[in-house]
Amino acid sequence: MYKVAVLGDRDSIYGFAALGLETYPVGDTEVAAKLLKDLADKDYAVIYITENLQSALEAEINNYVSMITPAIIPIPGVSGNTGKGMRNIKKSVERAVGSDIIFNND
Repeated sequence: MYKVAVLGDRDSIYGFAALGLETYPVGDTEVAAKLLKDLADKDYAVIYITENLQSALEAEINNYVSMITPAIIPIPGVSGNTGKGMRNIKKSVERAVGSDIIFNND
């Protein structure tokens, strides 16, 4: 059975444990990169990652873009929403259908 993980700073991901998701608080980028690779190589279908951490791990995350699993999904952290997650959704939709059908002219 596939699992769901959440990576990011402790304050941003703490509440996800109450939902039954496996949380992995990380503060160091090198540790986070190794952890991301370890989780991606295991039975994790979805890995939520805070937007700040996603920016720091962009090169590593790009290795998984064309793979079916895991889906690596950015979420806002306690520092706020950077808009990176919505830009990724827009890019994915455009790649899948050939045009921007959700945001139209953003």
